[in-house]
Formats: sequence, structure tokens, C-alpha cells
Amino acid sequence: MTDRHELILTCPKGLEGLLLEEATALGLEESREQTSAIRGFGTLEVAYRLCLWSRLANRVLLVISRFPTVDAETLYQGVHAVDWADHLQPAGSLAVEFSGRGSGIDNTHFGALKVKDAIVDRLRTASGERPSIDKLDPDLRVHLRLDKGQAVLSIDLSGHSLHQRGYRLQQGAAPLKENLAAAILMRAGWPRIAAAGGALTDPMCGVGTFLVEGAMMAADIAPNLKRERWGFSAWLGHVPALWSRLHAEAQARAEVGLAKPPLWIRGYEADPRLIQPGRNNIERAGLAGWIKVYQGDVGDFEPRPDQNQKGLVICNPPYGERLGDEASLLYLYQNLGERLRQACLGWEAAVFTAAPDLGKRMGIRSHKQYAFWNGALPCKLLLIKVELDQFVTGQRGAGHEEHSQQQAPVEQARLSEGGQMFANRLQKNLRQLGKWARREGIECYRLYDADMPEYALAIDLYGDWVHVQEYAPPRSIDPEKAQVRLLDALAAIPQALGIPREKVVVKRRERQTGTRQYERQASQGEFLEVTEGGVKLLVNLTDYLDTGLFLDHRPLRLRIQREAAGKRFLNLFCYTATATVHAAKGGARSTTSVDLSKTYLDWARRNLSLNGLSDRQRLEQGDVMAWLEEDRGEYDLIFIDPPTFSNSKRMEGVFDVQRDHQVLLDLAMARLAAGGTLYFSNNFRKFVLDASLSERYAVEEISSETLDEDFRRNPRIHRAWKLQAR
Repeated sequence: MTDRHELILTCPKGLEGLLLEEATALGLEESREQTSAIRGFGTLEVAYRLCLWSRLANRVLLVISRFPTVDAETLYQGVHAVDWADHLQPAGSLAVEFSGRGSGIDNTHFGALKVKDAIVDRLRTASGERPSIDKLDPDLRVHLRLDKGQAVLSIDLSGHSLHQRGYRLQQGAAPLKENLAAAILMRAGWPRIAAAGGALTDPMCGVGTFLVEGAMMAADIAPNLKRERWGFSAWLGHVPALWSRLHAEAQARAEVGLAKPPLWIRGYEADPRLIQPGRNNIERAGLAGWIKVYQGDVGDFEPRPDQNQKGLVICNPPYGERLGDEASLLYLYQNLGERLRQACLGWEAAVFTAAPDLGKRMGIRSHKQYAFWNGALPCKLLLIKVELDQFVTGQRGAGHEEHSQQQAPVEQARLSEGGQMFANRLQKNLRQLGKWARREGIECYRLYDADMPEYALAIDLYGDWVHVQEYAPPRSIDPEKAQVRLLDALAAIPQALGIPREKVVVKRRERQTGTRQYERQASQGEFLEVTEGGVKLLVNLTDYLDTGLFLDHRPLRLRIQREAAGKRFLNLFCYTATATVHAAKGGARSTTSVDLSKTYLDWARRNLSLNGLSDRQRLEQGDVMAWLEEDRGEYDLIFIDPPTFSNSKRMEGVFDVQRDHQVLLDLAMARLAAGGTLYFSNNFRKFVLDASLSERYAVEEISSETLDEDFRRNPRIHRAWKLQAR
């Protein structure tokens, strides 16, 4: 075999340029970029150095043959022509990886099979001995790539991918691969900063990948120094003496590096479940003396107390996966920006993000951006110099003074023109509705309901919490513009209302079908106690699209409370039975509440218990229509607020309020006692009450009487009727 080989180094997409620089420094000659790879020439010593020292490559492939191929037979013959006895014993084990297509081969499994057959046939002995297949840990891993009618046949010297350093046995939900983390550190200038004795901190460190990779660079530790099994370990072309010398050199360099005073490297992680796994990874890497990890969120992380110490802040903020994550992510980026401006003046920062629009919300300009790929996800690396002339800030929003006194002084990121207009509207509404709410003793009310058409949100206040629902924009609206407006609005809400960002909950309200409005959106299980008309109610702002309390029905609930004394009350489609609680509080003789959902009946039970009203309150699980047909009770006061549609698995057929309301009301009126009252409401905007009902009952529409100040600007939020026997 020749001492100069063609070498191909594979890497994640976007790392080719960096890898080219690194490999050239390690001795690769005549190198050039390819897609997700670089190609060059070097000795076996260079190949070993690349395996040991490359922080960016996935694999180091040693090319042993290139040949044209037009079909499966020429592929087989080209592989068979190689003298495989130079590479593998007949009794050895083999794995084949095949990529590309063409030359009549469109199935990679079939291509790999032809390569395997050619190698096995060439090595088969007279006694029938032949290599076995071992996909996990073979003696020889062969790679063949089809490229425009040419087969490139290589031996994989790395074995398992080089990004698998061996220290990260525990990881978080969506970690960066080690070589991508190393590339980000390189682009961020960490080698330069480390050489000058700078510090490194990651305020969202997860299991510590940035920290470990950064410490290995600073301590001159070869990234794969601790790897014991290589692709060349059982390769017949392997030169153990050469490898031993290079490995000993790397070991000596690591010992010298670790003997130096360690740099200041710190990580902070909000999730307590990741702290110990992170520390375990650091321990396995042999860097416990260099790296410290603490529990804390973005607002807690501290740079080194020595004010002369500068360095690099690096982080990979989490990616949103649920509806409503826009708010938490926006506020996370804003908190990060505030912390950088407040505590890291003179430092450099690198933020790796799949949402560069959110990066713009940090209030600091990035002076350079690099495109990367995290798997199939396009990402940007934002490089920032934390200097005063890079800040994009403005004054705090009005109404923020009280909250601002609780924090170290720091300017808020400046709102966009649209965001400031939105903030002004919120403050105007808050002045008007807040005065009304305080006078009426109301703590939960709607502050904003798409008042400005371009900001299609409903914003409700629940005490000191804000519940935001984004109405899904029509398809005619550019999704990017809609997203920018949403972020503008979310940035404005805390500033305009003077509330902490963590008390803003965001959901997206699509057009609902069936029971989707009742489906669980999350599983935090956190309930907030609120008061209304002298009763206490539990709301859940996070787990469902609706919160458990329909704010627009407040006047109707209070009317029921006033009229309930001594009466038998029936609540159909009761949801969380808030109207039942009001009726019981108003002195109802008994209450019966019916709903199909066990979840909401359990919630109803908690609402009643919270008010000490568990006695004489009956909760029934069932399909309302079927229940009414079987029930023989008599009730003095009935409330019905059905969904527009319902198609639960527990009921037969589908309930359609427009189609079925006449039958529903006839069944319910049959249960109404003489002199009794039935209140019927629904929020289907195209609803038309069946005219024949007025021929049988006294029917009065009371919609305008059931709208409080916070819903008068949206009179179509619901319609309501009062029915009595003639």
C-alpha cells in the first residue's frame, strides 16, 4: 500500500469550511470542500491525527479504490478487484455502509449487499471460511458512495462517529452533537478568548456540552483521546507503533494542559433534573476541576466577580414545540438580553438559535451571523459584542414602575412602532376597564379582544396573570408578518401592564370542531384560585384551550346566583360547574349538573368543595340529550350553555347546536317546574333560534343584558335567551 492516501472527512452540513481549516492545520494536503465533507491527501500519520484531533469531523474515510460503474455487476466487479487480504482476515467481521444512487442501483440496502458479496467472495477460503457480518462493532467498516457513475470505496478509520467522544452518556431532550458544539465555539472565537485567559459561561447549559468542548479546547485535550475502539483497530493496514506514538503525544499534551491553572468555566441550568447528568458528563471528561455547574435560570447567572475578567457567554436556547411557546421563548430571549446588558458589559456572546427573529428581541445587535444546520433544522449563530453602542433599548412602558423597583435597573428592549401602538391600546383599555373592574369587585375580565385587527388576540386578566389567545390568522395573511406582529404584541404585554413575563400564558385558538376546545394542551396541572361574586373558583391557564371559566358568562352566572334562593337548579353541559357554584352560593335548595367529561366533573367537584358547598349538589356524567330523555326530575331554574358541536366517543352520533337545539330545549322545558325559568346560551355566531319555540314558550332574548363592560365591544361573543312556560 502507498504511504499517501486519499482521505475524505464527513461532517454535519455547514461545517465544511471550518473542517477544511482544521484538517489543513492537522496536515491534510490538496484539500477542498464537498457537500457535508472535505477531500484531501495525507499519510497514515495524518489520518491518525485527524481521527484523534478533529473536533468537527464525523468520520475519517481512507479511499482504497475509485472505479466507474454502470450497473450492479460492474459495482460487484470493481469491489471484487480490490485485494481484500490486505485489509481483513477471512475469519474477521465486516460491516458495509452504502450511500448514493444511480447506475441502476436505487436501493441502498441492495447496493450494500452487492458490496458485501464481492468482499466475502474475494476472501472466502477453500474450506469455506468467510467474513461474518457485524453491524455494531466490526473488524472492518467499509463505505461505498455512488457519485455520478463513479464508485468511491473507502475504509472507515473512525468506527463510531467521531462526535461520540464518550463523556456524554446522559443528555437532555434535544442536545447538540459534540462536533456541532465545537464548531459553534470556534465560530464564536473561543480558542482566541481561551488563549488570552478569558472565561466561558453558558446560562442554559443543559448537560454541559458547550462547557466540556470549550474546556477541552482550552486544556489542549484531543477530543477523542479516551476512545478505546477505532475503525482501524483490527484493520490489517493498521500500524500500532505509529498510533501509539501519536496517542502518547496527545496524552502528554493533555497532562500539560490540565496542569495549567484552569480557566473560569461555569454553567447554569434551570431544570434541576439535568444538573447531576451534566456533572456526571463533566466528571467522565476528566474536567471536574475546570467546570462548575449550578442550578439557576437565565436571570441568575453571574459572570466572574472580578470586573476585569471578560470572556464568552454562549448558549443554545430551547426550541418551541407547543402552541404558546412563542411567549415563553420571547421572554427567555428578552431575559437573556437584559442579563447580558446588565452583567456582561465588555464580554462577547454567541447565541445559537433556530428562531433568529427571537434573537432580534434581545435588545442587542449581533455584529455577525453564521448559518448552521442542527440535523435538518436550519439555525443561525448570532455573535454579539456586549458594548453600549450595540444596545437597542428604550424607556420602560408606563405602568411598569412598581415591578421595576423589584429588579436591578436595566432598560427594557425598545418596542417596535407596532408594538408601541399595541402597548398604548392595552394601557388605554386598562385605565378604562380597570376602573370599572375595581368598582364592581371583578378580578377576572377581558382586557383586549382583537381591538386592532392586525393584532388578533384575546387578552384576559386573571388577577395578576395574563391569559393570551391568538386567533389563527386567515390564510390570506403572510405567516411571517403574522409571527412578527405576535412577537411585537407579546413583547408589549409585560411592559404595558407592568407584570412579570413569567405570568403571561399564550395559546392559539384555531377554528374548533367537535371537542377540540376541551382537549388537553399541556399537563402542568397548576390551578389558580380566583373570586367572582363572592365565590371562589379554580382556573387552569396552561393545560386546556379554555381556562375553566367563561368570562363572558359572568353576568348570567351572577343573575343565576340572585335568582337561585330556594330553587332546584339544573346545569346542562355544565363544564366546570361555575354556574352551579353561584346557584348554590345563592341558596339553591339543590343543584344537579350534567356533563360528559369526567375531567370537568372532577373540576366541578373541586369548585364546589372549595366553597364548602358539597352537600345537596349532584354531579352526573352522561350525554345530556340521553340523560334528559331518562330523567324525571323537576327543576325551578335551568341553565344550558351547549358547545357548538360535540362528537365524544361516549355519546351516540354528533351534537349540533343549530340542528339539535329545538329537541334539546323541548326536553329541558319538559323538566321545568311551573313558574320556572330556563336560560339558554351559545356562542355559535351563525346561530338562529327555531321560530317554533316562541309558539310553545315565552321566549325573550336577553343577550344585551348578559354582556358586561369588558365584552360590549364584541356583542357577538354569545347570545342568550330566557324561556318560560306560557
